[in-house]
Amino acid sequence: DQYLVENPFNTYFVKVKGKAMEQAGIYDGDVLVVDRSIAPKVGQTVLAEVNGEYMVRYLAEEGLLAANSSYPTLLFANIEQLAIIGVVTGSMRKFK
Repeated sequence: DQYLVENPFNTYFVKVKGKAMEQAGIYDGDVLVVDRSIAPKVGQTVLAEVNGEYMVRYLAEEGLLAANSSYPTLLFANIEQLAIIGVVTGSMRKFK
């Protein structure tokens, strides 16, 4: 816990579903460490709620970018509801 979690009261673990961030080394089934106490900055990987759906993306000036180019860029101008939940600070993967 101490290695991955700096702010225990503001840190969440989220299981990944999907392939949008595979090129960033984040795979379906991984568990991400998300810290709500860190102010998100452009270029960071964030957990966001977009129009009621949770997703992990890179934060960019113009929107949210997937690492997998087959996923569309989500432009802020086209998003009705957006909440940046936190910054992804680590990940865990179970080997079978």
